[in-house]
Amino acid sequence: MPRLSLKDAIARHVKDGQSIALEGFTHLIPFAAGHEIIRQQRRRLHLIRMTPDLIHDQMIGAGCASELTFSWGGNPGVGSLYRLRDAIERQWPRPLKITERTHAQMAVAYQAGASGLPCGFTRHYAPTDLDRVDEAASALIRCPFTDAPLLAIPALNPDVTILHAQAVDRAGNVLIRGILGAAREAALAARCLLVTVEQEVDRFDAPLNAIVLPHWMVSAVSVVPGGAHPSYAAGCYERDNRFYVAWDDIARERESFSAWLSAHVLNTRDHAELLRALKVAS
Repeated sequence: MPRLSLKDAIARHVKDGQSIALEGFTHLIPFAAGHEIIRQQRRRLHLIRMTPDLIHDQMIGAGCASELTFSWGGNPGVGSLYRLRDAIERQWPRPLKITERTHAQMAVAYQAGASGLPCGFTRHYAPTDLDRVDEAASALIRCPFTDAPLLAIPALNPDVTILHAQAVDRAGNVLIRGILGAAREAALAARCLLVTVEQEVDRFDAPLNAIVLPHWMVSAVSVVPGGAHPSYAAGCYERDNRFYVAWDDIARERESFSAWLSAHVLNTRDHAELLRALKVAS
């Protein structure tokens, strides 16, 4: 499992037109990797995430995405994602196809992909608008044993899953602790797994509510301190709530968004320089 700079990892493994899952639930959101994808001007990406928030707003506004599969999208605790809305409502900077699912459906889709199955199942209690908006995103079937109504969800197998984690050891095993979200399932479902980490250590202990991704399933790891900022990394640093509030004004208009993107992403060399520009201790 190679150690690569984040720049080299994205250049080697992320290509135009791929499906890319950037997971992390409330914390460990791989902002640094998303920014590097923007710097390298990847296009026509199918972005996948259980809860897209600011990094997806930035990638969509930067023109990286042509499709989004998700279950909830917003600026958590603040409001809308204006670049996401602009892409859907006005096709700026380019049209965006969306497939919307529930949290449970996203989890089932990842689990099916991780299990090598073509689809997964949830109970179907009542018709919803999601059933009608995109009929290709699910199918109503009957259980062959009980005749109960079930919803079949196509498996998710991203070309690349990108995660942020607390540590990698010398052997290349990755430690993720705190809220796990869909990280494990998204990692196992992917054809390629890239991980950014806070630090490299000789060895680590895995506490309760932690997972270890073995070295043989990781395509590349990059040491990027602060790589989840402005989200938090449990045990490392807190969420930058001021940035989430500030983003509401930054992203509201195309001009202010483009100016921020140019100053803080396109014209910075890496995540460390971006953090310095934002005056965040890395």
